[in-house]
Amino acid sequence: MPDHAAGRTTDRPARGLFPAVPAYAGAGHRSRRIAPVYSPPMLDGRVDDARLRVAMIGGGRGAFIGAVHRAAMRLAGGFHLCAGALSSDPQRAVAGAADVGIPRGRASGDWRSLLASESARPADDRARLVVIVTPNHLHHAPADAALRAGFDVVVDKPLATTSTDALDLARRACATGRLLAVTYNYTGYPMIRAARTLVRDGALGTIRKVLVEYHQGWLSRPVEQDGQKQAAWRTDPAQAGVGGAIGDIGSHAENLVGFVTGLEIASLSAMTRAFVPGRRLDDDANVFLRFHGGAGGVLIASQICTGQRNDLVLRLWGTKGGLEWRHDAPETLILRREGGSEEHLHRADPALPSEAAHASSLPAGHPEGFLDAFANLYRGIARTLRGGHDPLLPGGVDGAKGVRFIECVAASAARDGAWTEVPPVPHDLSPGPSRDLQTGSAPGVTR
Repeated sequence: MPDHAAGRTTDRPARGLFPAVPAYAGAGHRSRRIAPVYSPPMLDGRVDDARLRVAMIGGGRGAFIGAVHRAAMRLAGGFHLCAGALSSDPQRAVAGAADVGIPRGRASGDWRSLLASESARPADDRARLVVIVTPNHLHHAPADAALRAGFDVVVDKPLATTSTDALDLARRACATGRLLAVTYNYTGYPMIRAARTLVRDGALGTIRKVLVEYHQGWLSRPVEQDGQKQAAWRTDPAQAGVGGAIGDIGSHAENLVGFVTGLEIASLSAMTRAFVPGRRLDDDANVFLRFHGGAGGVLIASQICTGQRNDLVLRLWGTKGGLEWRHDAPETLILRREGGSEEHLHRADPALPSEAAHASSLPAGHPEGFLDAFANLYRGIARTLRGGHDPLLPGGVDGAKGVRFIECVAASAARDGAWTEVPPVPHDLSPGPSRDLQTGSAPGVTR
């Protein structure tokens, strides 16, 4: 289908080929099984060798985000899920692998066996990319081992449960020359990319105020006590880390602000609470922000807002105007001018920045959404692994910033909202001047 916005053609498969993604736990539903998503063989039975071979750790039966990653890879095209350790239980690992088309001989019961098995295979048969979609506490060890073994790695956010581990992974990727990508998927929306370009080109002037809100209602009751798998690990500090709502969705909000504005948080004052009795991690967080350069802001992340589904809103104001983007209307960006006039920009408008056009797959009037944005990250991953460069791909430094933010929120809240300095994450982790894989930015550009 022609990509009218970008002025180019694409051979991406039709959307009807992709199974439905399960309702997010945030909508109050239990995870449900979906149809398999995997790269099929060619007509003569061979696997298309041009595809990037992928091994997945986690994301088996009952998981949410693993199915999303698989669907996004299929939508992006060019990936073949060939191996996996989808569960720590051997029987469930084999059954889950069969669900998604992984051969029994390449289904492992643990990530160590998976990496050893893939490393022993010939170069033209082994997986190149390892995708980690486990609970947070199982991010660092397999990612570190995979990087050491020469695999490129994708980790779902947050990158790790401590900033020490997150920085360790970023440095490991630099030392090995491998790609380390973190799936902050909201950065894949075309209108978020348009907002980034407009802000950085000065359309709003100097940014003065930032407001980012992320409200959900799925944890307004103690569903973790009823066997809800997604809630159980997200509310367990041993698996989630020091942040509950602030780690699960607040980290997305923090990343979104940095991605669009380029502002760095200098200090913060946080109030977090666990409203549901017996819950050990925060389910509601309110954070005041001070940015380097003088801007101020507020970040709200809450999962106890009864009736809310997945309400993410970003609003910015500068010396020339304001901007608003809402996740429930992701194809529209509202620009506000001095005097009160508004301009509504829409995805696939010919006048949008090229970054938005390149992230669009369908002509105007044909809605795109969450899965399309997620697939844009995988398109960037594929481009990078094939020798190109995607300056918008979130990497190790972005992941380390996110974990450090979570830690600082927890530290401030523990001291009754005391203003807490947010130590900067080093930007000198790039493996070379032509391929800045870690910052997701062009060399020398501060995000």
